[in-house]
Amino acid sequence: MNNQDNSKLRIKTCVLGMVSTNTYLAYHIDTKQAVIIDPADNAPYLEEQCAALNLTPVAILLTHGHSDHILAADELKRKYKIPVYAGEKEEELLKDPMMNLSVAIGGRSVSLKADCLVKDKDVLDLAGFSFQVMETPGHTEGSVCYYLPDEELVFSGDTLFEESLGRTDFPTGSSRKIIESIGNKLFLLPEVTFVYPGHGSPTSIGHEKKYNPVASYL
Repeated sequence: MNNQDNSKLRIKTCVLGMVSTNTYLAYHIDTKQAVIIDPADNAPYLEEQCAALNLTPVAILLTHGHSDHILAADELKRKYKIPVYAGEKEEELLKDPMMNLSVAIGGRSVSLKADCLVKDKDVLDLAGFSFQVMETPGHTEGSVCYYLPDEELVFSGDTLFEESLGRTDFPTGSSRKIIESIGNKLFLLPEVTFVYPGHGSPTSIGHEKKYNPVASYL
């Protein structure tokens, strides 16, 4: 759930795949339109969850192109006839099964082409909400976060975790860049901002500014 009692936004978290990735169904409680964020795996299960909640997906948002965040994307795209959004600098990684680790993590070769490539500060009006794109390179070069200022929350992908941060030893990763992305972008958000990460439990910007190891580098 988000921080505003009168918000029309609800979030269903589904933990899926070999490395327990958080897939989020962010939906409007009145219209039932939904955005699927990082469809990790098991498209039939996600379809069942949408049906149970009477949701109509309108878009798929990817925080980055690693296979544990995209394995169900193509099937859901075809099922609901909806576009896939990803960072403009993630195009090559999404297409390349070696770079996106699909064989290593998912056990099958996956190559994905996003329908819409987004850049820093783009605003996506989807399902009645405004998703502000934040380019946050480091975990991968094209990693992005999706910030909803009106809802006081951010989907941080594998950039920022509860008292931790994403790995940088995969293709296009950079420890310097991920520290800069967290310190110079995410940590500038209001401290009340709720953080929905790609793995693990939700947290807040205020908590991470106190307890995340990145704080010691700033």
